[in-house]
Formats: sequence, C-alpha cells, structure tokens
Amino acid sequence: MTPRILLVDDDVELCELLVEYLEPEGFQIDLCHDGIQGLREALTGQHSLVILDVMLPGLQGFEVLRRIREKSHIPVLMLTARGDDVDRIVGLEMGADDYLPKPFNPREMVARIRAISRRASAARPQMTQARRLEVHDVELCQASRKVLVGGTPVSLTAVEFSLLELLLCHVGQVVKREDISQQVLGREASPLDRSIDVHVSNLRKKLGPHPSLGERIQAVRGVGYVYVSPKDTAQAPSAHTQSVKAPGSLTPSGKPE
Repeated sequence: MTPRILLVDDDVELCELLVEYLEPEGFQIDLCHDGIQGLREALTGQHSLVILDVMLPGLQGFEVLRRIREKSHIPVLMLTARGDDVDRIVGLEMGADDYLPKPFNPREMVARIRAISRRASAARPQMTQARRLEVHDVELCQASRKVLVGGTPVSLTAVEFSLLELLLCHVGQVVKREDISQQVLGREASPLDRSIDVHVSNLRKKLGPHPSLGERIQAVRGVGYVYVSPKDTAQAPSAHTQSVKAPGSLTPSGKPE
C-alpha cells in the first residue's frame, strides 16, 4: 500500500516541488495550507504521517501538534526554521517524532520519512512475537506496544517506545548516543542535535522516578544513557527478559503475552 502523507505548509510553491519529488519515491501526498484544515485532516485517520510546518495561518503549527497529540499518535515530522533551536526543542517536547530545518535537501526529507515510517510499522502489533520486558515496576509488551508503570498504562509516542525498549534491553549498560540515534531515530547522530536528549527527558517525565531507586534513566556525559540496574535480586528483571546480543537485535525469550 502506498504511504499516504499529509503535508501542512502555507508555502504553495514548496508544496508543489515536494509533491513532484516525493510521489516518484512512492508516497501519496495530500496538501493543506492552513493549520485549521491541517488539524482536521490529520485526525481523519487516513494518513500514515504528517509533515507539519511551524508557521501556519489560521492555527500555528505547535497548536496543531498539541491538538493532534490529544487524540492521535500519528507520526509527525515538524518543519522548522534553520538555526531556531527553540522551535525544534518545543516541537519534540510536545510530541513531534522528528524535525527538519528549512531549507532542506529533499533527499533528507525522504530519509526522515522512511525512518519514521519504519518505526510506525514496528509499532503495529505482531502477535507471533508477543514478548514482555520487565524491569523494576516497568513492563513493556513488544507485541501490543503497551507500557505499564506500577500496573498503570503509560502513553508513549513511537520514538519514546523504541527508546525505552532499547534501554530496557540493555538495562545496566550504557547505550551510546550514536546507537540511540541510529536505532531509534534512524539517522546519524549530530553533535549539535538535542533530539535524543529531549526524547529522553519526555520519557523520564512519563515514567516518573522509581519510588526507591530514583531517576530511571541516567546520562553518562559524553557517552550516552543507561537505564539503572536493579539494586538487589528482588528488583531484578523477570526471567523472561533478555538483553539484546547486539544493538538492534532484540531477542527476549519470554512467554507469549
């Protein structure tokens, strides 16, 4: 099935150029040129991804994103002004999956779209691979893409889920920023790119601190992040949780969900 993408941008000329470039790449593009119409279309459930500009008439891009996230987990790629780090960070904090600064190379947009689409595809339940990862009071089901903290469901974006999955599979081990960027964002890490840090911050807030262990995800300066290891056997990962053998190759051997 051809991926159907919603492009929300008031730059009509840019939209037309992107349609000419993206359609031969195998994407079907629907266009909206104002925020109100873009929000309405984004919530129809007919698209696999939304490309959303920050500056829009009718309704600003951030407000469109906020309202989308109230009702939908559809992947969103934000278009921001080059050099405006504030816009990028705000967008990620509000639930954007990734961002792309203008002006950009269309090839870079295709790469970002494909990376986000791969994560979205992985988010679809695979009942033949129903596995669980349990660390402390956190339970992650890879099949249903559900996360529980102390038995309470926690709503995560596709990026946040993939990030947590990677960290849980390497519990107690430092995961390098480069590996997180490749496996979670699907692209090379950039020294000035704060996307990973913002996604980690969002994930921390949603999980909350452990009652006795404190912060669950710790930064290792200049290296990456680590999901803290249990302090005693009573808090150890359950028997059906297994770490990956190599980055990106999840091999939990637990019982089906």
